[in-house]
Amino acid sequence: MSSQIIFDFTTDTDIQHWRVVDDGVMGGVSSGKFTVSEDGFGVFAGKVSLENNGGFSSVRYRLNKLPVKSATTVRIKLRGDGKKYQFRVKASAEDRYSYIATFSTSGEWEEIVIPLADMYPAFRGRKLDQPNFQQDYLEEIAFLIGNKKEETFKLMIDKIVLE
Repeated sequence: MSSQIIFDFTTDTDIQHWRVVDDGVMGGVSSGKFTVSEDGFGVFAGKVSLENNGGFSSVRYRLNKLPVKSATTVRIKLRGDGKKYQFRVKASAEDRYSYIATFSTSGEWEEIVIPLADMYPAFRGRKLDQPNFQQDYLEEIAFLIGNKKEETFKLMIDKIVLE
């Protein structure tokens, strides 16, 4: 299969359809921001707080129904801060649960390769008793940090490709 770019950040990138969702939806006080750096990378940064039963920040992007039947992996070029993150996908934007893969970052630019079949379904941090990702479409992608501790974070994203 040829690769298909899901998102490629540049200095001209319009990020108005990327949405930050923090634990404020449940009373928490974590705060994330999503911007484009002057050198053209998506930057997801902020602070995770455990106050008021909080503990996560995420940024989400809704796609037009993207066929993934012949794809097997998602390849992400990024630079993290040495912390763990989750990459999440939804087959349908209406689904309440996401398919999740956790990855660690090294502090350097790197490519993270995530096999779609390894992404497991979860809702509010609980793994669901149903099969891993085997859907025909993607309608949402997201990055989330929630390591059960107070911390600042910064994740720079260059490109997200379906292969």
